[in-house]
Amino acid sequence: MSEPAWQFWIDRGGTFTDIVAASSDGQVVTHKLLSQAPERYADAALQGIRDVLGIESDAPFPITQLESVKMGTTVATNALLERQGERTVLVVNKGFADALRIGYQNRPDIFARQIRLPEMLCERTIEVDCRVTSQGDVIRPVDRARALTDLRAARDAGIASVAIILMHSYRYPAHEVELAALAQEAGLSHISVSHQLSPLIKFVGRGDTTVVDAYVSPILDRYISGIADELADTRLFFMQSNGGLADAHRFRGKDSILSGPAGGVVGAAKTSALAGFDRIIGFDMGGTSTDVSHYDGTFERTFESEVAGVRIRAPMMAIHTVAAGGGSILHFDGQRFRVGPDSAGADPGPACYRRGGPLTVTDCNVMLGKLNPEYFPRVFGPHADQPLDRDTVVEKFTALASEVEAATDRRVEPEEVAEGFLAIAIDNMANAIKKISVQRGRNTSTYTLCCFGGAGGQHACGVADALAMKRILIHPHAGVLSALGIGLADVSVMRERTLEISLKDNEVAAVDTALDDLAGDCLDEIERQGVARKQARLSKRIHLRYEGSDTTLVVDHGPIAKMIGAFESAHQERYGFAAQEKSLLVGMVSVEATGGA
Repeated sequence: MSEPAWQFWIDRGGTFTDIVAASSDGQVVTHKLLSQAPERYADAALQGIRDVLGIESDAPFPITQLESVKMGTTVATNALLERQGERTVLVVNKGFADALRIGYQNRPDIFARQIRLPEMLCERTIEVDCRVTSQGDVIRPVDRARALTDLRAARDAGIASVAIILMHSYRYPAHEVELAALAQEAGLSHISVSHQLSPLIKFVGRGDTTVVDAYVSPILDRYISGIADELADTRLFFMQSNGGLADAHRFRGKDSILSGPAGGVVGAAKTSALAGFDRIIGFDMGGTSTDVSHYDGTFERTFESEVAGVRIRAPMMAIHTVAAGGGSILHFDGQRFRVGPDSAGADPGPACYRRGGPLTVTDCNVMLGKLNPEYFPRVFGPHADQPLDRDTVVEKFTALASEVEAATDRRVEPEEVAEGFLAIAIDNMANAIKKISVQRGRNTSTYTLCCFGGAGGQHACGVADALAMKRILIHPHAGVLSALGIGLADVSVMRERTLEISLKDNEVAAVDTALDDLAGDCLDEIERQGVARKQARLSKRIHLRYEGSDTTLVVDHGPIAKMIGAFESAHQERYGFAAQEKSLLVGMVSVEATGGA
């Protein structure tokens, strides 16, 4: 009798790596291990596969037993957050060297006297003397000799990655293509060009997206190569920020920023639908942060986001993140309690992990008896064979209670201190949910709270009470639901194009032509990733806005009257009014092709 073939679905988070393994004979195995334990293993995902299959750390993988591996990873996200990406040079038109630094001149904190701008990702800029008008007329051709000299100088300085962004290239990309060839001739190993990555109007957003891709893709490529080398010919997929899978060799840095959380949204939506709930608030509380999302039958996506101070124009799941996870560190400054935003992570982790970590939200639950060490896996301590350390938690909370008493001249019990910090964490998470629900005209009491993540179940009732929610859904695999969602996701290819035309009968032909072109591109690409064209499902969407407005809302493509009605309904819900007297513009169109991996 032949051995069963296994599929592995893996979510590599900031604190834990979650694994769901499904075999061809119907077995389903779940596994969880710390994302960082350098003294025990080099990579948590590969070690998790070894643990499930019972393979020694130095033995090769039994490739015949592996059918596919599907992963979500924080590798690129961490590189962006920690500014540990590839050394990158930016190539722009002459006169636009500071355009990305200037950005849109937004003031998130209008009362801040000292504005702290995020660190730029590119370390040097090359200005190329070339220019194309918005109508495609070439004013100045590329100065090839000077551009090649500057690119070689960047390579000689040790820079390996280049981001190329030119004015109007989303529509007229010839000069970018020419510069990409010069960059290859100069010996730069990774080349990101804006017309391929984000073919949309708005120079700053398109530029930042391209720089992000150039900055994190080489890091991601090295990680993927290491995984692929170990797994040999096993089919390897990665979860994209838009909630769809991509073949490992077609996975780009710009699409990886919400890789793990997107799997959670898919998992929440699909398991909730099986339970009979089609209107949910996803509540994913992990070790480092809490991700919340809204789902009412269709995945809610955003096409322009800001992550770690960088604008990214790429389709992503609409996920709101707050720095309140099980590992969020507790602070007392002599006057008030504060939870996070810093996290103890996997190493050293919370105080109860036996690695010398600080007090965290998880320790609050240990202190209050909501986490019982007897029922928790014995994976802690130097040899990963000990239970949670309640004694250290009690000792530290007792000391903190004494500190609070000395500062406030009021006697408090250690349990009161833990309750206070826990109330703050719950309030932070409830406020995050309000941002995607109440503040958008949605009544949370009509939704089901789909709770998952390693720490979610401990706080579900508190969060639901704070939001007047009456139903909570906790799946049997809630602790690893993001990994399960990655396994349930389809391969997805998305394409977008800027149009900026009126939604009128005489313009519909241009919209239809653009959609047909994008649909063809999507089907070609998804076929290259192993999905037959006949099995792929197409979704065509129009991004509409009022003339004079800058904010688009997405509706399904269809008859004009139906699209107008859907837009006005969405506008009424989001903003409280619909200006029927105003003309509508098609800002962009998008097409998505999906199919089973």
